[in-house]
Amino acid sequence: MLRRSSIFAAFLVVSLLPAQAAGWGDEGHQIIALIAEQYLQPATRAEVVAMLAADHDNLTAHDIASEATWADRYRDSDRDGSGERYRHTRQWHFVNIELGSPNLDQACRAHPPLPPGVPASRGPAEACIVDKIDQFTAELTNPETIPEERLVALKFLLHLVGDVHQPLHAADDHDAGGNKKLVWGEGLHSGNLHHCWDVEFVKRLGIDPRQVAAALIGQISEPQRKEWSSGTPADWAMEAFALARRDAYGLLPRPGDYGTYGLPPAYTEQAEQDVALQLSRAGIRLAFVLNQVLAKAAN
Repeated sequence: MLRRSSIFAAFLVVSLLPAQAAGWGDEGHQIIALIAEQYLQPATRAEVVAMLAADHDNLTAHDIASEATWADRYRDSDRDGSGERYRHTRQWHFVNIELGSPNLDQACRAHPPLPPGVPASRGPAEACIVDKIDQFTAELTNPETIPEERLVALKFLLHLVGDVHQPLHAADDHDAGGNKKLVWGEGLHSGNLHHCWDVEFVKRLGIDPRQVAAALIGQISEPQRKEWSSGTPADWAMEAFALARRDAYGLLPRPGDYGTYGLPPAYTEQAEQDVALQLSRAGIRLAFVLNQVLAKAAN
């Protein structure tokens, strides 16, 4: 009885924490960026290196893997203070497509447009991740975008293209993308379902992002690279939603005591496979976006 009470108390503490959609932890974003780096065309890679070398922001180091974590650092940098950055950008990291009635346009609040003359980095706070990827891509494509905004656009894209592949950044069961579902399992830190997909299942692939990226690159076939180098952010969001509906939510066992979910080994094994797939897809598609935009800009 004492053990069960202790477990319940731990879950209660977690449930009282503010729900947030972090999107892959630092390791996940670093892995995605390192995969993308491998598939950048030489002109694109040179342009990315030059742009990041001109970055004077001190939130991250200025290599591609570190800069892929910048959007989270920026969002949270004043969370304990004014909270302006947090309130303005937090919704850009996800799109809550409901399991019961999937409608991307509704989840994106009818796609509020950027007001004339307003840069994407100052656009509406209620925009979804699909719209923000499109907006920041357009800014990088536009030769009239000022250098400072182009750099910000690049840094957001390094992060958001990754986030849209996190299944619980594209699906919702009226639970804040899994933030309100409390889970536990062998070898996992007890917490919420969203955190498990952000961090815990990524860690099961390895602790060194460079080694994990190299291993995943070694498993990507040329037909897969060609297949994944296509589509739109909306397509990628719906693909991630389908995976979330099938596995992240669909394979959940019935809740147990206190409404918590005990994840069996079969669940975590499938989640590990899904995470490896989504990290690989995200890396290929990040390279796909950057090659389309920056190689042209460099010529």
